[in-house]
Amino acid sequence: MEFTSLYRRYRPRCFADMKGQDHVVAALQNAIKHDRVFHSYLLSGPRGTGKTTAARILAKALNCEHIQEGEPCCECDSCLSIDKGSSFDLHELDAASNNKVDDIRDLLSKVALGTPGRTKVYLLDEVHMLTSGAENALLKTLEEPPDHVIFVMATTEPHKVVETIRSRSQHLELNLLPSEQLRELLEGISKDAGLEVSEEGLNQAVRDARGSARDALSSLDKIVAGGSNFLENSVDDLLDGIATRDSKKTLKAVNEAIATGKEPRFIGESLLSSLREAFLFSMGVPLEGLAEEEKVKIKNFTEQVNPALITRSLEILGLSLVDMRRSPDPRVDLEVAMVKIASNQSSSDSSAIDLLESRVTLLEEKIRDLKLMKETKGEPHVGSSTIEKLNNENPDVKSEQIVDDDKENDKIQSSDEPSITDSGKKDFPTKQQFLDSWVEDLLPKLSKKARARFAAGKPISVDENGVTIALPNEPHLRRCNELLGEVETSIKNTFGIVVPVLLSVDASSTSSISPPDPAKPPKPTKHDEDLDLSDLVEADPNSGSAVERLSQAFPGAEIVAPE
Repeated sequence: MEFTSLYRRYRPRCFADMKGQDHVVAALQNAIKHDRVFHSYLLSGPRGTGKTTAARILAKALNCEHIQEGEPCCECDSCLSIDKGSSFDLHELDAASNNKVDDIRDLLSKVALGTPGRTKVYLLDEVHMLTSGAENALLKTLEEPPDHVIFVMATTEPHKVVETIRSRSQHLELNLLPSEQLRELLEGISKDAGLEVSEEGLNQAVRDARGSARDALSSLDKIVAGGSNFLENSVDDLLDGIATRDSKKTLKAVNEAIATGKEPRFIGESLLSSLREAFLFSMGVPLEGLAEEEKVKIKNFTEQVNPALITRSLEILGLSLVDMRRSPDPRVDLEVAMVKIASNQSSSDSSAIDLLESRVTLLEEKIRDLKLMKETKGEPHVGSSTIEKLNNENPDVKSEQIVDDDKENDKIQSSDEPSITDSGKKDFPTKQQFLDSWVEDLLPKLSKKARARFAAGKPISVDENGVTIALPNEPHLRRCNELLGEVETSIKNTFGIVVPVLLSVDASSTSSISPPDPAKPPKPTKHDEDLDLSDLVEADPNSGSAVERLSQAFPGAEIVAPE
């Protein structure tokens, strides 16, 4: 006996057999029962949802000898001939391969010819593939076909069908089937066909189908034949590797799945589907159509990770699937994506901890400085306004209360020599130490942009409030303020402590700064490569030309015109 695939054996033969498309079935049946069949239909939907099947059932119903309530009998000669594909009442044309003007003209030349049945039905599959000329050739006949002719056009991309064709047709959209309905369909067919399929096999077929009834039956055929190695264990290992931030485990799971014959893209798509389910569950969307065991797995995964990691994983994996289409080795794209996903959370946690520690340290230093000022200068204690200011400067550090530690013995030393606290942490550098390190140590650690801007500044004071750097003018100060964090980082890396940096416009005070220690001459700084074009300003057009300004600078000089 010749073998027939499941999706062909169990293709719906009447409207009652169609699952999940009640709105389409109702529209076509009512049109037939009330003799209000439209001259042109456009059926759209994802692959495997029943577009071609609906068109064939419509053709059977329109020519059935014993039609009842809009349903074909499926037993008369007309119905049987359509089932066998030998009917003269149904003409099918694949518009993907017959999309030229001549193909459509040849079809239209036979439209007026009669057929044995009451109605001649033309089925144009993938109609969006027609060329512009073919579409134009079809329009007139499509708008006013002979009374015994009906056009049914099917497409997976209705947005690509020109508006002139869509406006001349009644558009019906077919939907993907929900998981529970697919599972019910597979269970019924397995029982009717006498197939022995495990729960795991049914779950795999439902996952592979992604809402397509035809794909579900094709997957079931493959599972029954023993040609499908379940990917469930590999996906579980990938999810576990993501949850535990174990890049090695994810790479091992990918290699094992590929070794069983799975394509990298198929592995990525399976993982993407599981991540999507985890994302929906983390957002409070109930998981319908999944087995209880799968729901438990998804729940356990979401308890180990946060929604941000799931979202980031979906983004990385989605981009890698796009790159796989043109990659010489898709396996590399998948492996790189898995490493990025597995290491993403741990690196972000580490960065967040470092940032938090830095801000807590800065907060502690400012509190200590304010306490020192209170004890030495008699200034008021730290109040709510100060706490609010510190919170504004450190938004990630929430200070509910600042408690004075009376047990801490703050030692205040003179401004001319460095000091060490009881904890072993260095105190503020002296003014001379800061001046000696400004050009030699601090500026070279800045970026080129920051180095160019702060090269014009000079430290003028070092006290409990921090380091004050004088700048030539207000515009320059505003530009330097954008990069203030780099200077504070450079000071921390040099002296081992967090020192606040203050900026001021005080050109007169810069001239009073004592020169650096001659015993430690500063290293020469190359400013040519540090030029920042944003720091340049336009010359005053009223100040005269460069030659005039030179003449003013050198009285009595004679201007010699160039030859």
